[in-house]
Amino acid sequence: MAKSRKSRRGAPAASVAETVDGGLAELIPDPDRARAWTLLLDGAPQSHVDLDDPAFLSFEYQRRLGHVIDLVAPPGRPVRVVHLGGGALTLARYVAATRPRSTQQVVERDAPLVELVRRELPLDRNARIRVRSTDAREGLAKVPDGWADLVVADVFSGARTPAHLTSTEFLDEVRRALAPGGWYAANLADGPPLTHLRGQIATAAARFAELALVADPTVLRGRRFGNAVLVAADQPLPIPELTRRAASDPHPGRVEHGRALRDFTGGATPVTDASAVDSPAPPASVFT
Repeated sequence: MAKSRKSRRGAPAASVAETVDGGLAELIPDPDRARAWTLLLDGAPQSHVDLDDPAFLSFEYQRRLGHVIDLVAPPGRPVRVVHLGGGALTLARYVAATRPRSTQQVVERDAPLVELVRRELPLDRNARIRVRSTDAREGLAKVPDGWADLVVADVFSGARTPAHLTSTEFLDEVRRALAPGGWYAANLADGPPLTHLRGQIATAAARFAELALVADPTVLRGRRFGNAVLVAADQPLPIPELTRRAASDPHPGRVEHGRALRDFTGGATPVTDASAVDSPAPPASVFT
């Protein structure tokens, strides 16, 4: 294993490679940021962390989830967040940096990955972040009723979201854990013909009154495989501000909501535990 230490003369840090439950985990130093790292699992980029600036979000989908975190409550107000899927704990670090005194629970099944991240990319000692190494749905079931202001689902196993995290029964557990007025946000990945994405929107619509979807327009048009962030709540969402933020990203995104989003589902029906399947595997070209 290469060690993540800088030389005495300040030479760039070396990469770290270690086998974890999910495959080969690699921490690659960012050549443009002194204490920043990209986490790869079996060659697929998973997370980016800047230890000097945890409010910096490099990945497109993480910036969009960052917008959700920014808008879920007035600026700076502490919130309670459940993260299903941990990676390098990028979003938990973001919440801790932008909303001090927030309380967070991270559910990450891959215990060796958690150990690697904690050792090589240590958390701020003042961050109120608890990490549980268990299945995401099992961990969610242990969250007290009405505890969370925000539940973020960003779970991938072999670059696919497990089937049991895509159903109405799973969203029933999310709703149980959410406080009144709480939000749910999910990182979804799909490509043409967008069957999985349409099904996930229909599933969320069966459990929440208000939805919004943020994605690259080329993904929404079914021209390439990519990520989309789904936001759901039982009260109106701040669509104008979310739209403004998504449009101002380095890679601008489009926000769909209301009738346009309902039309986008194309008659898809909600997914249940009985009908759920894993999300589609990305084509090899996505990571090359």
